[in-house]
Amino acid sequence: MHAMTVPSPEPSMPHRFARWAPIPIRLIVGYGFMEHGFAKLGRGAGAFAAILHSIGVPLPHLMAWMTILTEVFGGLAILLGAFVALATVPMAIVLLVAIFTVHLPYGFSSIKLMSVTAAGAHFGQPGYECDLLYLAGLAALVLGGAGPWALDNLLLRRKGKHSLTANDR
Repeated sequence: MHAMTVPSPEPSMPHRFARWAPIPIRLIVGYGFMEHGFAKLGRGAGAFAAILHSIGVPLPHLMAWMTILTEVFGGLAILLGAFVALATVPMAIVLLVAIFTVHLPYGFSSIKLMSVTAAGAHFGQPGYECDLLYLAGLAALVLGGAGPWALDNLLLRRKGKHSLTANDR
């Protein structure tokens, strides 16, 4: 009797393409953070500080500017793949604060359709779903790397060449 062999299944995505997976994560997380920061700037940092004050955040003006700068420059860093692990720390803090001070009472779902009128759809307060998605994206980039076309890779290559040159002396 001959033993029957079962061919191993092919991976759904060839390994040569897997290295590109972080690119869409960087694009949406980076752009999303920057968009939120620019939206706050567009309304004025004082308006955001007033919101922070109304929910009891200490030092609301300082925290407003820290949040805006984290969103704009952290988002840019993620978009470019630069200092991803470092940029993730304050970005994760912003997300966790948003979850526990704003979104948690509204539940998980970020979309709560309240009604549809002639003026369009009306939505309720968003939950913490999007915050968790951003946290997951940041974790994926830190754990799996920023992928190709990341400035972190360029910096590592330059550092490697520099240390190699120093060791050759």
